[in-house]
Amino acid sequence: MAGYSNRELGTKKEELAVSYLEKQGFIVTERNFRSRQGEIDIIGRDGEYLVFLEVKYRRTLSFDGALAAVGSTKKQRICRTADYYRYIKRIPQQTPVRYDVLGIQGEEISWVKNAFFHR
Repeated sequence: MAGYSNRELGTKKEELAVSYLEKQGFIVTERNFRSRQGEIDIIGRDGEYLVFLEVKYRRTLSFDGALAAVGSTKKQRICRTADYYRYIKRIPQQTPVRYDVLGIQGEEISWVKNAFFHR
């Protein structure tokens, strides 16, 4: 999207992601949670699950696509940040947790549930 800074474009795509998720019954409880451990784009509830969700955008249908853009370092950072979030919010240990990725490529949206697992 020409004319937008990366931050503005990211915000627009996250708004699109939130709208899409809410239409699917997802309840957004927090956006852009930041700590020393890292950042999580969207946190919310999908049924019984507490979901930590990363949003990735690609302008075109590129080589690996938006979903493949979440590498192992990013996954580790998301997991550490999620652990910290659960600690400060006093989320019970037995609460089911899921790590999802929502990819936006051009106009296409793909929501991958259980995109990766905490190690």
